[in-house]
Amino acid sequence: MNFQQLEYIIAVDQLKNFSRAAEFCNVTQATLSAMVKKLEEELGISIFDRKSNPIMTTECGSDIIVEAKKVLFHAQ
Repeated sequence: MNFQQLEYIIAVDQLKNFSRAAEFCNVTQATLSAMVKKLEEELGISIFDRKSNPIMTTECGSDIIVEAKKVLFHAQ
């Protein structure tokens, strides 16, 4: 887990779209998706429900987002 992954999941949570989140983070959609998927695998949970449109954050994902925001706040 790294700060960049936390920034990516926060962007996806806010924008509800991987492509827009990637554009916002100045990375390709493939890069952002791969980093989010890697984080999900590392944590053993799904942060986002990719089947819904717009993208929905799972219940566990919402908890992770809250903690990610705290970590990034304290890192600054």
